[in-house]
Amino acid sequence: MPTAQSYANHTRRFPLFHFVLMPILVFNLIFSIYDTVHHYPEHRYLFHWWIVMSIALILMALVGRMQAVKVQDRVIRLEERLRLASLLPANEQAHINEFTTAQLIALRFASDAELPALARRALTQNLGPKAIKQAIINWRADNLRA
Repeated sequence: MPTAQSYANHTRRFPLFHFVLMPILVFNLIFSIYDTVHHYPEHRYLFHWWIVMSIALILMALVGRMQAVKVQDRVIRLEERLRLASLLPANEQAHINEFTTAQLIALRFASDAELPALARRALTQNLGPKAIKQAIINWRADNLRA
């Protein structure tokens, strides 16, 4: 059975991206630079193009990952605004749009029982994501992240 999620272990790595794709692409860039340096006079334009394409592949992978995370953040923002609308008292619902996206993303880990008080604290004390996560007592796991 997997360990319960908490502040100490909530970060996630996507193994296929972080441990397979990126090392291969970085190795490809390093090898293309090495090959260019050691065999420079022959096929110099081809070797330079190989370096350019290696950089382009790394950038393409990073941009794809960043876009997926950005979409995920937007969905979390929407989900947490809806959750706050259902859990906050009516007089506090007007403040939902005052939360930053980073605060909403951090609040997603709070249980329903502690969310209203923690949300109030986050707004009044202008807590950052790290402080919000550290203040959570009953951690609500999020295992569906990109």
